[in-house]
Order: sequence, then structure tokens, then C-alpha cells
Amino acid sequence: MSEADEILPDLQGSLVCEDVRMEAAGSQTLVGVVNAIFAPQLPVSAIKLCIWTRWCSGVGTFQQRTRILAPDESEALCENELQFHLANIEAHATNVNFFSGLQFREYGVYHAEVFLGDQLRLRYPLVVAQPSPS
Repeated sequence: MSEADEILPDLQGSLVCEDVRMEAAGSQTLVGVVNAIFAPQLPVSAIKLCIWTRWCSGVGTFQQRTRILAPDESEALCENELQFHLANIEAHATNVNFFSGLQFREYGVYHAEVFLGDQLRLRYPLVVAQPSPS
């Protein structure tokens, strides 16, 4: 297949979670979907975080790059690349990037980013905050 035959896929969804488990029937179970990380003190470490993505409606072989940026966006806390293939327009690819030992050193808004090749396809916030006193 030439690059001219490629159809760029759509990013159907992405989210941060604590784990992704593969079931015997082939489906995936997402564990601990993360809306925010609450930490009474810093630094706080995440033993494991996953970024789950699903691509569809494309044809070809593609490179996905996923990263989490610090609040000031000067550094990536973690970054991972993987290649995936969509054989036909009805196919889908579900990718899971596992990151272990992440350390969040400051409160603020971190950002998860998903790239297709060099093109940013999705960016969303991941808040690290101090819990409200109760």
C-alpha cells in the first residue's frame, strides 16, 4: 500500500485510567478512570497510569505518540510511541500506553496529548490537586 492509498484515521476516544485488563473474550476492562489526582502532599507517585486510545475509519500503518506534559509545558513527564495498522475502513485499533513510576511534583493542570505521526490529534487536562478539607 502506498501513502497515496492511506486514509488517516479518526481518534474515537482517549482517557487516562489506572489499568486496562484484557478479558478472555477479547474485550477490555478499563479500571479506575482518572478524572483528577488528589494528593494531600507532594510529590505524589503513580505506580501505573495508562492512556487508552481507539482509532477507526482509516486505512494504513500509523505511528501514535502519547505523552503527559508538566503544568508549565516545559517537559514531558512520560512519552511513548507505538505503531498500529488498520487493514480496512471498518477496522479499529485500540492502543494502551502504560506508564509506571510517574512522579507529580507540583499541583496544577497537566496535559495528556495524543499525536498521529507529528500531528496533535487530542489534548486534554489531567488535574493534580490538593483535596479540600472536609
